[in-house]
This record gives sequence, C-alpha cells and structure tokens, in this order.
Amino acid sequence: MAATPESKVKKKVADVLKTLGAYYFYPATGGYGKSGVPDIVGCYEGKFFGIECKAGKGKTTPLQDKNLKDIDEAKGISLVVNENNIDDVLFYLTGKGNDPRQMEFDF
Repeated sequence: MAATPESKVKKKVADVLKTLGAYYFYPATGGYGKSGVPDIVGCYEGKFFGIECKAGKGKTTPLQDKNLKDIDEAKGISLVVNENNIDDVLFYLTGKGNDPRQMEFDF
C-alpha cells in the first residue's frame, strides 16, 4: 500500500521528534480513544505538545480546532503542520531557528 501524502508529513514530523529525543505517540481514536485529538502527542523538555498533520491544503475540522485550542489554553504547544512548515516543529519545541510568525513574505 502506497504512503498517503499525510502519512509522509507524519513521518517527517516523527523524524524531527526522534532527532530531538522527544517522547511522542500516535493516539488511538474511536472506541476508547478521543476523537479530534492531534495526530501526534508528546512531551519535549517539559513541554506538552499536540501536532495535527495535514497534506497540501488540508484543513482541520472544528473538533480538531477545539482540541488544539484546549491544548493552547492549558499552556501546551499545538501545531498544524504540512509539507511547507515542518520546520515549525523544531522552532516551537526548541526556540531555535526563525519564528515563523515574524517572517516577512514578498508576494
């Protein structure tokens, strides 16, 4: 079975997390799991994080948005990552690199 574009994003994010030595897992949904939970949940240097992985122009659902907001309100780190912003994982977990919110774009 071929890898989906979203699974490729998840793998790249997992590679970054492995390199950092972060604790992380892919939560189960349905059954005993909780719907809308981010694709990857973990902790790095005492910082809880939830990362929703999307491919292309994929959008989060309202339930995913609620879960990400709940993580933010609990002072955790919540990210939506696609092929174009995987470096955000490194920045928001380590503080190293350029703050993507401060970048200027020329259009």
